[in-house]
This record gives sequence, C-alpha cells and structure tokens, in this order.
Amino acid sequence: MANREELRQARHARVRKKVVGTSERPRLNVYRSLNNIYAQIVDDGVGKTLVSASTLDPEIKGRIKSGGNVEAAKAVGELVAKRAQEKGIKQVVFDRGGYIYHGRVKTLADAARAGGLEF
Repeated sequence: MANREELRQARHARVRKKVVGTSERPRLNVYRSLNNIYAQIVDDGVGKTLVSASTLDPEIKGRIKSGGNVEAAKAVGELVAKRAQEKGIKQVVFDRGGYIYHGRVKTLADAARAGGLEF
C-alpha cells in the first residue's frame, strides 16, 4: 500500500508530463510541508530556478506566527509575485505539485495573481 507522499508524487509526475515551464512562460511550482510552504518559478528549458520564496525568508518569517497556515501562504504568494515582477516575469504556468487546489495552495495562487502574475 502506497503512503500519502508516494501518491502525491505520482499525481505530481502525471501533471508534470503536461505542465512544462518555458523561458517565455516559466512554471510556478508549489511545495508545502506541515510547517512551511515554498514557491519557486522555474524555467524547465535550462533547468534553472528564476525566483523563489518561502515562509523561511526573513521578510516573511518575522511577520507570521506559523509557516503552515493560510496567512503564511498568502504572504509567500505576494512575495513570489513581487520578485517575479522585478525580474520581468508576468506570465507563468501553475504547478500545484500534486496537491489539491484548495486551502494553502489556492491561497498562494490567488495572492500571486493579485500580485500581478497571470496564469
């Protein structure tokens, strides 16, 4: 019997067959753990992370009590969008990482959209 993480990784692999980040439209990837949430914008053509943000960043860490809640996800979404705008990235393709589009993942996506990213 497969555990939850193995099932998530299988879903993620299935999604990644179709979702590919290019230099014109990189991939916004989300990873969430119990205590933190991470987002990075990746150009899969060259295999480079262009922008990243997480609840461990000093800008966010001081403002929030817990890194594993919706409030923290919103802060990460806003920060990744701000950093992407600074690098000139406007359009991305969203990669939910095998997670259900709900709760923290949805909040991060909504905050990134509000910050100016299009996906």
